[in-house]
Amino acid sequence: MHPPRVSVLLPYRNAEGTIREALESVLADRSAPTEIVVVNDGSSDGGPTCVEDLARREPRIRHVHTDGIGIARALAYAAAVARAPFLARMDGDDVSLPGRFGKQLDVLEDDPALGVVAARVECFPVENVGEGLRRYVSWQNALVTPEEHRNAMFVEAPVCHPAVMMRREALDRSGGYRSVPWPEDYDLWLRMDTAGCRFRKVPDVLLRWRHSDGRATFADARYALERFRDAKADHLAARLARMERPVVVWGAGPTGRRLARALESRGVRAQAFVDVDPRKLGRIARGATIVPPEALRMGAQTILAAVGARGARDSIRQYLDARGYREGDDYLCAA
Repeated sequence: MHPPRVSVLLPYRNAEGTIREALESVLADRSAPTEIVVVNDGSSDGGPTCVEDLARREPRIRHVHTDGIGIARALAYAAAVARAPFLARMDGDDVSLPGRFGKQLDVLEDDPALGVVAARVECFPVENVGEGLRRYVSWQNALVTPEEHRNAMFVEAPVCHPAVMMRREALDRSGGYRSVPWPEDYDLWLRMDTAGCRFRKVPDVLLRWRHSDGRATFADARYALERFRDAKADHLAARLARMERPVVVWGAGPTGRRLARALESRGVRAQAFVDVDPRKLGRIARGATIVPPEALRMGAQTILAAVGARGARDSIRQYLDARGYREGDDYLCAA
């Protein structure tokens, strides 16, 4: 057997109904030499028996056990025992599609500057996929290039965690997985971005992302909007400080004000707010005057577009791009 180029990290807990399908989808993909580090994180159902049954017939499976330490620590343990230089993710209730690992590995090996290569995903079953999730996945799937991922980093998590493959070196350099009071994957993406890691996406759907009632994305307090804002605030404040210009927040509504408040506690205060609503102009938001877009001056400020209304971010981008502003240099988008 060839030594693994890719270690697939698959933690699970109480996944008896889905773990076999998930593992068989990984095993069916022979597009890259892989091992599968399957971490039973304190299951109390028949899931471990299913994994053991497959492991007896498939030497690529390495089944290890923890006693319910949580996904972040289970992933850190899986990464520590994995043997390959490239680490792919998978969850115990998703379905990996044929050719995924080979396509992601090819992209990583072709471009040493990349640290993470994700893939487009599709959500299932359709009855559990609401409009908000459909919009989020459509937004995420539209991000392909490193520049698109970097520009989206402070809006939402730009990649689907179980659909990624990453360099072990990039994971280690960023501090690895850690337990935090917000989503552990978004925490990692922010730290990797800060460390200079570049993200790309294979423009193919290579993972079926299962959503069910009770999934952590909907039930866990770490996934509340306030926790996402806390996760990004430190990294966003540091990036704004490095740009060494006064900060103007475009968006005097709840999204802009809440983000401005989070940044204030980290030493970044808005010089002004921008809004297109004539009723708000001249008012004061968090000690700063609300001004129209015409008050902006190229090179004099860093503009932080922080709006929640659907389509508003794209309208701001169009306005600024048409006037020569460059995203990432002259303005950032956040939420």
